[in-house]
Amino acid sequence: QQLIAEHRPKVSKNSTGYQIWDVLDTVKNKLDLPKLFVGSQGTLGIITQIKLGLVPVKKRHGLLIGFMRNFDNLPEIVHTVLKYKPDSFESFDNYTFRLALKYFSTFGEILSVNYLKLAFAFLPEFFEVLLHGMPRLILLVEFEENEERLIEDEIKNLAEELKKFSNMYIIRRATTEAEAEKYWAIRRESFNLLRHKAGNLRAAPFIDDLCVVPEVLPEFLPKLYAILDEAKLLYTVAGHVGDGNFHIIPLMDLTREEERKKIYEVGEKVFDLALPYGGSLSGEHNDGLIRSPYIEKQFGPEIYKIFAEIKNIFDPQNIFNPHKKIGVTREYAEKYLIGGEKNDS
Repeated sequence: QQLIAEHRPKVSKNSTGYQIWDVLDTVKNKLDLPKLFVGSQGTLGIITQIKLGLVPVKKRHGLLIGFMRNFDNLPEIVHTVLKYKPDSFESFDNYTFRLALKYFSTFGEILSVNYLKLAFAFLPEFFEVLLHGMPRLILLVEFEENEERLIEDEIKNLAEELKKFSNMYIIRRATTEAEAEKYWAIRRESFNLLRHKAGNLRAAPFIDDLCVVPEVLPEFLPKLYAILDEAKLLYTVAGHVGDGNFHIIPLMDLTREEERKKIYEVGEKVFDLALPYGGSLSGEHNDGLIRSPYIEKQFGPEIYKIFAEIKNIFDPQNIFNPHKKIGVTREYAEKYLIGGEKNDS
C-alpha cells in the first residue's frame, strides 16, 4: 500500500497502466474492483452490466475567450481560471488557429452557414491577427448555470482578474451562440480539417495524450514544439489546459519506412521530456500497442511487477486483449505498425 501511494501519478489525469491507487477501501476493508477495471482496456475481463449516473443539463451557458501572446504566466492563469470552477476549460494553439483562418470557408459546412456569413463571422479574428499578430494560445472557458445572472457575474469577475496578466490581450465573452460555436468548432474540427487538406497523410496518434501539471507548461510546451518541428511533422495541438493534458496528432505518410521510424524516434524524445516533469504518457486515451512498452519507464519496475501480477490473476491464459499494457516490447510493437507485419492475434 505504501509503495502504491508513493508512485501515484501527480497529474490530474492518468490512463497509463492499471488504476490501482484507490482499489483498497481501508474503511470498508474491501477491494473496489470496478476502479481497477475502469481503464484496463479490456485486458482483465469483460463488463456485462453497468449503471451510469446522469448529470442534469443546465439551461444557460456562456463562453469567455482569451488570447495569449506567449506561455508566460500560464500556470497562474490556469489557477486563476480554476478558482471559478468552470464547466469546460480548453485551449488550442497558433497552428490550429492559423489553420482555421487559412481554410475558414471549409467551416461553412460545420457551422451550417453560407460563405458570405462565414466571411463576416471570421472578420474579427482577421483584424485581431492584423493588429496584434498570431496568438500563441487561445483559451476557452465555459460556464453553465440555470440563471443568466450567475454566468454574467462569473465571466465578468474572471475577465477582470485575467487583465492583470500582460500577455493576455483579448479577454471577452462570446456575444452570440454562433460566435461560441465558431470557437468550439475550431477546437473540435481543426484536426479533421487538416486531415482533409493533407492528401494521403494519415493520423498517427502516438503521442496524442500527454499530461503534465500546469505549473511546468511554460517550460514544457516550447520544448515539446521544438521536438515536433525538428522532426518536420505536420500536426495540431489542442488540450484541456486546466489539466495540463494535450492532444498532439501528427499526420504522416505511414507507407514510407522513414516516416514510420519517426513514431518511436519522436515518441521516445517526447516521453523522455514528459516523465522528468512527473507527467503521464496518457491522460485519457490509454496505452495500446504504441505506449505499452513505456509503462515500466513511467512507474518503475516495482509497480510494473504489480501490474503484471494483476494481469496474471485475472487473465492467466492471456486471452483478454493480449499484447496491450503488459509484456509488450518496442520490437514487438514496431512489427505491427502500418506497413509492417499483420497482427497474429
